[in-house]
Amino acid sequence: MKQLGMILIGAGILALIYTGFTFSTEEKVVDLGPLEINKEKKHKLNWPPYAGIGLIAGGVVLLVMNKKR
Repeated sequence: MKQLGMILIGAGILALIYTGFTFSTEEKVVDLGPLEINKEKKHKLNWPPYAGIGLIAGGVVLLVMNKKR
């Protein structure tokens, strides 16, 4: 339980520092035999700050519960 609590706290801190990431995909726009036109599309994936706070809080709860036992 102690290790899981530490992992959750670490993940929560990282979630607060890095609020998201971007990635790109390619999609075909035109495909006419040997002629092919592709378009690169960028996507951004964000998560709210309260998700990181929730991870940290969950980790602290696990650490406190572990010490009471």
